[in-house]
Amino acid sequence: MTGKANARLFRLQGPNVAIGLLVSVVVGGTIGYMAIEGWGPWDAFYMTVITVTTVGYKEVHDLTRAGQVFTVLLLFGGVGTALYTFTLLATVIVEGRLPTRFQQRRQIRMLDTIKDHFIVCGYGRIGSMVAKQFQRQGVPTVVIERDAERMLAAVEQGTLAVEGDASQVEVLRRVGIDRARGLIAVVGTDAENVYAVMSARELRPDLFIVSRAVTEDATTRLKRAGADRVISPYRIGAAHIAQTALRPAVVDFMELATGTGNPNLTMEEILIAAGSSLDGRTLLDANMRQRFGVIVVGIQHADQRIEFNPSPERALRGGDKLVVLGRADSLKEIESEASR
Repeated sequence: MTGKANARLFRLQGPNVAIGLLVSVVVGGTIGYMAIEGWGPWDAFYMTVITVTTVGYKEVHDLTRAGQVFTVLLLFGGVGTALYTFTLLATVIVEGRLPTRFQQRRQIRMLDTIKDHFIVCGYGRIGSMVAKQFQRQGVPTVVIERDAERMLAAVEQGTLAVEGDASQVEVLRRVGIDRARGLIAVVGTDAENVYAVMSARELRPDLFIVSRAVTEDATTRLKRAGADRVISPYRIGAAHIAQTALRPAVVDFMELATGTGNPNLTMEEILIAAGSSLDGRTLLDANMRQRFGVIVVGIQHADQRIEFNPSPERALRGGDKLVVLGRADSLKEIESEASR
């Protein structure tokens, strides 16, 4: 165990151990006075407290020689314990560790109840941007990060975060992978991403997994490991630079459509639930543009076939996904209608 780990362990256990020792002294003193002097529980407890805290009050009852000897021993053992405990608790409060403990307990409760969330493995340059995008759009997110400083940075940004290895099964279970909506693997290296994807796929065969690939060879390995989508930031960045140089207006429109250029306008996919009010209706009958002021850009059918700029006579079916462009409030209204 490293020095930093030992320090964290001491800070975590120190107050608990000190309080435990103080309680033991008080309980032992109470039992001792009851056994030696034959006092009742309250008198014995009161005598123990005034002795340990050195307040200097008069004895509850006259002490026998055995009681005096016991009091001396209690003074030697109890006063030091009380001073240590009170000093340590004051240090915890002054240094702000008490609020940190409350925050840690709050995070534990949130981890036990969070659902339909994304798990972001890694909080480096890419992972932090992904988490911020999710946070901006109100998507529940949990970050897994091995580096303690990066994990704390995620917490300071308001994101639920856990320190650990994303390839470890117990860590994935701790962040609620059984209730998650998807997983984003953007750890430091391709090998780490492969292990994280394999572990996640083993636990959740139906989970939607997106991974980053640093090298070209990693794309195939990540797909074999179980990733549904593999993204190469360098390839996408190069393509984006080229498109910006050749077709700046198109790039500006795409940024506007995807919500990065205008937070009030976004492109979203909406699942048509079987038996909903949109199931079986044509786009013309649904009349989405007039009712909601949105544009249907395309349809991804249940067989994964994508139809761009569908005809107004195209019938919608349960399992289809509409790719829609419009205001965020309008998209929520369509999503509500498509789900019931």
